[in-house]
Amino acid sequence: MKHVSILVPETAVLAAIDDPRHVFSQVNSFYKQEGKPDVFDIKFVGLKREVKLHDSAFTVHADLLLDEVEKTDLIFIPAFVGDLKIALELNKDFIPWLVEQHEKGAEIVSLCVGAFLLAKTGLLDGKQCSTHWRAADEFIRMFPAVNLVTDKIITEEQGIYTSGGATSYYNLLIYLVEKFTNRETAIRTAKVFAIDFERDSQSSFIIFKGQNQHSDEEVKKAQDFIENNLQNKLTIDLLSSQVALGRRSLERRFKEATNNTVAEYVQRVKVEAAKKCFETSRKSITAVMYDVGYSDTKAFRGAFKKITGMTPIDYRKKYNKES
Repeated sequence: MKHVSILVPETAVLAAIDDPRHVFSQVNSFYKQEGKPDVFDIKFVGLKREVKLHDSAFTVHADLLLDEVEKTDLIFIPAFVGDLKIALELNKDFIPWLVEQHEKGAEIVSLCVGAFLLAKTGLLDGKQCSTHWRAADEFIRMFPAVNLVTDKIITEEQGIYTSGGATSYYNLLIYLVEKFTNRETAIRTAKVFAIDFERDSQSSFIIFKGQNQHSDEEVKKAQDFIENNLQNKLTIDLLSSQVALGRRSLERRFKEATNNTVAEYVQRVKVEAAKKCFETSRKSITAVMYDVGYSDTKAFRGAFKKITGMTPIDYRKKYNKES
């Protein structure tokens, strides 16, 4: 039997605590129906017996306190709501325990922005990690040693698992069900919870709002120029002249401030504008392509699919009701 510890931290998302319990309990019920023993021994683990969540609307009762956990094989870190820095401070006592348990052989799973608490342990340094795309910029600033891959829904390295944003963690739960049981049980569980079994990317959900939470005024001017001149061909030389910086200096400072090269940023801004147009208008793909400054169909389609994981046609079908 695999011992599962679901952490109950302060300011956690209730669903991200209960959903792993629900999924793994369902697997146990499948086995029970077949006269087999439970696969998972599931426990809520906290720093105190009762944790009030969502402005005290709900109370979660911990089965065990940290020092009462004799053995655990799999630990879940749920997502948080509110200020993540406050959440990390409130739950800092989990950190040494997580490190200790991992050293003893326990595997650790973070759900959505639970990745922030996992990253705080240092166990993610040098490893791939996913989290909610909305928290990506803050994550990169706080944990530069971690290889953040926001397009992925699931990452797995050396007994550490992370998942994408919000309910995409269901795909990681199904992945773990398959890993610890079998494919048949995973498929059966996915059908019960109506989960898109093979979804592996959250790219189509990402909304790019521009990375302007920095203090480099020249880079901000370059960003503003890009966002106000989408229909034009935007080169590094043009941007350099607009902000009175040398090419190399702008490239270096732009990357430091936004975590994107100039070319990557231009591409993401243009594709984001195209996405909005596909969602709300009936313009042809060619017309949208020209509106955002592309003149080559192949280049536009390639950039769009690279960023969203979908072709322009498929994206429009997914998000435009009229289509």
